[in-house]
Amino acid sequence: MVKKYRPKSKLSMIVYMEGGGDTKSLHTELRQGMRLLLEKAGLKGMMPGVFACGTRGNAYRDFKNASRDCHAFLLVDSESAVEGKHQGKPWEHLKKQDGWDKPEGTTDDQCHLMVQCMESWFLADGDAVAHYFGQGFNGKHFPPQGQNVEAIDKPDVYSKIEHAIRACSKHTYSKGRHSFAILGQIDPGKVKAASPWAERFFDTLQEHCNQKNE
Repeated sequence: MVKKYRPKSKLSMIVYMEGGGDTKSLHTELRQGMRLLLEKAGLKGMMPGVFACGTRGNAYRDFKNASRDCHAFLLVDSESAVEGKHQGKPWEHLKKQDGWDKPEGTTDDQCHLMVQCMESWFLADGDAVAHYFGQGFNGKHFPPQGQNVEAIDKPDVYSKIEHAIRACSKHTYSKGRHSFAILGQIDPGKVKAASPWAERFFDTLQEHCNQKNE
């Protein structure tokens, strides 16, 4: 069983994120992938902690518990498109999507969405995905660089990846075995350019880390 994260001090900054299944090895791989991505986003040397929680329900639970003791952030898939009226208001989307209430004492700045899923970020950087899967990758199935990826429905995101890698030696996509390695290779600049919610996530962490280190 994977242990729950217990903050060591109220000064801790922790990202509680969905993913990693229920094994310690996958949790470690997800944390490593996210840390590499955050380092490239400019947070090297002032990194928040990253905790892989498994299910989205576990991520919400762990975030809610930890927010009493540290500056916690929640990062989960939106699972669907975010309505215009919910832009910048992730708790409203999660209330509709999952029935979750905003924990007392927390803010919208502490809640972040991968729209519509983590693999949506991969579509923003076809070069990194092509490098990972190698010869045979067909980039025509990916959107042009910089195009908003958030409007692509979750099933279509997976379909685009599967079609793009069909002729590669690694011709099937495995969530976990492939996804966490790719996460650490994508360019956060390209992701921000194609996903306003990703830009919000990276910029919010940057702002809070800067404040912490002042």
